[in-house]
Amino acid sequence: MMAGFGNGTRAHPRSRGRTWSRGGSPLHERSRVLGGGLDSATLGIVGTVCAIAGFFALGIVLGPAAVVCGWLAMGRSWTGADRSVPALVAVVLGAIDTLLAVIWLAGAASWGNGML
Repeated sequence: MMAGFGNGTRAHPRSRGRTWSRGGSPLHERSRVLGGGLDSATLGIVGTVCAIAGFFALGIVLGPAAVVCGWLAMGRSWTGADRSVPALVAVVLGAIDTLLAVIWLAGAASWGNGML
């Protein structure tokens, strides 16, 4: 008797190809056990790099990204003594960067309309 469509591996559907649990890869399990995600130090450094790079290019994008990364690195609260320096630098420089980008865009828009 020939095996019909979909009936060939009915007895052992996961006997080949997958050797880990149904939840995902072993790396996924490892990251879940260890906490996963980015820690606050990494987010603070990423935010600081975004803020510094935002002064030179794409300030309207990198400035808010720096503020968000810094705020997440500070634990999503403005109060507390456990703030890291890179996170605070990211928030401050990102805010300055965003403000300068908005002023620059407003100036470019008024310049284009002939309003001087």
